[in-house]
Amino acid sequence: MIGAGLLTIAAGVGTLLWQSGATVTSGGAAAQDADKAAAAAGFDTQDKAAIEAIVRAYILENPEIIPEAVEKLRGKQAATRITSVRKEVETPYASAFAGNPEGDVVLVEYSDFACGFCRQSVADVAKLLGEDKNLKIVFHELPILSDESRVAAAWGLAAAKQGKYYPFYKAMFAAGRPSQATIEQAAKTAGLDMAAARGFVASKQAEAVLDGNIRIAQQLEFSGTPSWVVGNRVLNGAVGYDELKSAIADARSVKKPVG
Repeated sequence: MIGAGLLTIAAGVGTLLWQSGATVTSGGAAAQDADKAAAAAGFDTQDKAAIEAIVRAYILENPEIIPEAVEKLRGKQAATRITSVRKEVETPYASAFAGNPEGDVVLVEYSDFACGFCRQSVADVAKLLGEDKNLKIVFHELPILSDESRVAAAWGLAAAKQGKYYPFYKAMFAAGRPSQATIEQAAKTAGLDMAAARGFVASKQAEAVLDGNIRIAQQLEFSGTPSWVVGNRVLNGAVGYDELKSAIADARSVKKPVG
């Protein structure tokens, strides 16, 4: 009986099979790695061949494990990328957040005011904030759809600078697609100092913040808007209230107490 060691080698061979195709051929780097692993575990060539056959048969009979493995790998890679920029991602620009400032979980939304799917998510955000009093939601502008998107995003930053981001966020999405008229309408609804806002929108600071958001989005490999970051997960698209709530619960369950 090959025993518990088989499981370790089988897992490695399974990974190699997935990387190199249905079979592991001799001479390649994957085969060499498999040979080293088998030798280290005390398996001879016959044992290794038996393991390869078992793993290959299992994968062919259970192909659903391949996308599951790929999804798990992507999750690990996403967690690594998030860790490298977590502080920047979870830190709002000025007042661009809602909910509990000291919340135990931070949900981050990257959105574009011209994005219909982002508009659909406004109600989900409001529902989460209404139900979870220990949640902080951080908003980042990700203007990728149009020139008007970038203008509206700069006004969003101006609103954040004046302590009125969330009112502007709701008013801008309610006003419709960004245009000079709808942006000004949203700004007035949110109670912005219009002269101060116009000055900020034209500033290099606004440009730098927006460029930084786009850089982070590229680093985290977002596929579009909205995109969400919570805990070690990235969620792409208008995933809906239930999935966001579940991701928040997952992040909360693994959060370790300080001290």
